[in-house]
Amino acid sequence: MPGSEPEGPAEPGDGPARREVRCRLCGRPLRGTASRRTGLGPDCDAKLHPPAPEIRTRRREADQDPIPGI
Repeated sequence: MPGSEPEGPAEPGDGPARREVRCRLCGRPLRGTASRRTGLGPDCDAKLHPPAPEIRTRRREADQDPIPGI
């Protein structure tokens, strides 16, 4: 049927159109896969989920009594 198929080679960007996803906090369009999955842009995600504080664990030997019978 004429007109149903596009004529000429398809452009590289002519793939299936991606649905525009916007940030739930600020409304900006999201581009990254992880951002699209969570619904938050990197800046808004950092505001809501700040990095955990760096906790330094110190290992020290504790004095223990010997186990009886051994």
